[in-house]
Amino acid sequence: MPSSTRKPACGGPAGGSLPAAEPPPDSQQGSAIVEFVFLAVLLMVPVAYLILTVGALQGGAYAVVGAADQAAKVFVLQSDDGAGRQAAEAAVSLAVADMGFDPADARLTITCDGGCLTPGTMVRARVTLRVDLPLVGGLPGTRLSAAEVEASAAQKVGRFK
Repeated sequence: MPSSTRKPACGGPAGGSLPAAEPPPDSQQGSAIVEFVFLAVLLMVPVAYLILTVGALQGGAYAVVGAADQAAKVFVLQSDDGAGRQAAEAAVSLAVADMGFDPADARLTITCDGGCLTPGTMVRARVTLRVDLPLVGGLPGTRLSAAEVEASAAQKVGRFK
């Protein structure tokens, strides 16, 4: 009988097992997170800007509704047309500034059926406001508008003043 020495299988060490081979490096490893972050930023920035723009437009809409309502109310309480227009302009400026807009961007138009302060006359105040795009105002030399919003309100001149 031959001797009891055994040869290692496949030329490996005497223990009989081969060292585990490392897998080849994968060139795609870790790129999924980079792609996700890139796509998330690419899609989320326009969505966030859209939300800011819609919020600015909604704020402008609230501003002109309040401004038109207050302008019509203060106009009919004055004693003459000049004082009425001045009070209405001040009310518009205050209402627009309270909502964070520049009062210079607001325009007020007062129309009346007959004599503006004659008892029983309907006075209509129309306010138009230019709403700028958010975050663009910080760039020098640019002033881009998102839209113009407008509202109108009517108030009847009372019989007893």
